[in-house]
Amino acid sequence: MDFTLSKEQQDIQRAAREFALGEFPDRAQEFDRNETFDLDIWRKACELGFVGVFIPEEYGGAGFGFFEHCLITEEFWAVDAGMANAVLTATFGAELLGLFGTEAQKQTYLPPLVGGGAIMGTAITEPDAGSDVTGARTTAVPDGDEWVINGSKMFITNGTIADYLLVFCATDPENPDRHARHSFIMVETNRPGYEANKIHGKLGIRANDTAEVAFNNVRVPAGNLVGEEGKGFRELMSFFNLTRLHVCAMGVGIARAALEESIAHIRKRHQFGVPLASFQANQFKVAEMATRIRASRNLYYEAVWLAEQGRIDHGLIAMAKWFCGETAVRCADEALQMHGGYGYIDEYKVQRIYRDAKIVEIYEGTKEVEKIIVAKTLLGR
Repeated sequence: MDFTLSKEQQDIQRAAREFALGEFPDRAQEFDRNETFDLDIWRKACELGFVGVFIPEEYGGAGFGFFEHCLITEEFWAVDAGMANAVLTATFGAELLGLFGTEAQKQTYLPPLVGGGAIMGTAITEPDAGSDVTGARTTAVPDGDEWVINGSKMFITNGTIADYLLVFCATDPENPDRHARHSFIMVETNRPGYEANKIHGKLGIRANDTAEVAFNNVRVPAGNLVGEEGKGFRELMSFFNLTRLHVCAMGVGIARAALEESIAHIRKRHQFGVPLASFQANQFKVAEMATRIRASRNLYYEAVWLAEQGRIDHGLIAMAKWFCGETAVRCADEALQMHGGYGYIDEYKVQRIYRDAKIVEIYEGTKEVEKIIVAKTLLGR
């Protein structure tokens, strides 16, 4: 088995790293403190081809695989998680649209995402429906040649800035099969009845817009149904098979950031007349961090490689998502510990890494959900 990246993949990886190092460090603290982001940076990333690289060429994308998208994600997150997410989640939902959308829908909604002309998102989670997505109560009722949507969503990425959202709606809420109740419907956010309120005070990834969204008799054309009616849950699981791999790359990226900050700090700082790097306790920490990062990357590389061949391994994807998230949090914790009191103040990047890392264990399926999936693949249902 050859783990060597191709020349083209290495070039993508290097270019992504250079872009992130050139654009992120000077403003990361500003965006984190103010919970804002400069969309000109996103537009620049679009111009340079970093956004939506997995979108096929016929829809304006680079036509690369999802693996290349993960490579870019890892490099961006290794510099700053909040800004990385603000740039790369501007296409959040394009994966599902690519899998299940009609040709007309792809031609309409995908090209603007790549060209910096539009931002999208996916609205799934609700105040009382998180891990239990089949409990989502937002409804879409047919009325002539339209759908009428009512309900609310929580923790929606790009909710206040998106031009359109893929909304997970109950189209057959009384169906005895909980997995056949829902469908995805595209909602343009300029339609009457759409309201989004930005969520403030997040622990981390503060540069990335997150909102609570409400739909009050929002009307969209019947043709805005994406995929098959009643197949929304199954489509969502296919979507998660990709997005969870994307989150794996986030976890490895921020774990790398934690390791890099730690090495720089313990080489520079002295105690008892010698560098902190000379203490075996710190040497063990960086050794363990590096090993976990390598193992995490190998897990998600294998899972992405199989997925791109059409060989979806649900258990492996769940293992990778859980383990990469845990690696991110552990490495961030060890990094802060090695920084001591300095890690507790916001002059030092490590405190932001510590706050940003936790989300990787939560969104796109909590670590508990992932462990359940792994167990079921081993033990049966």
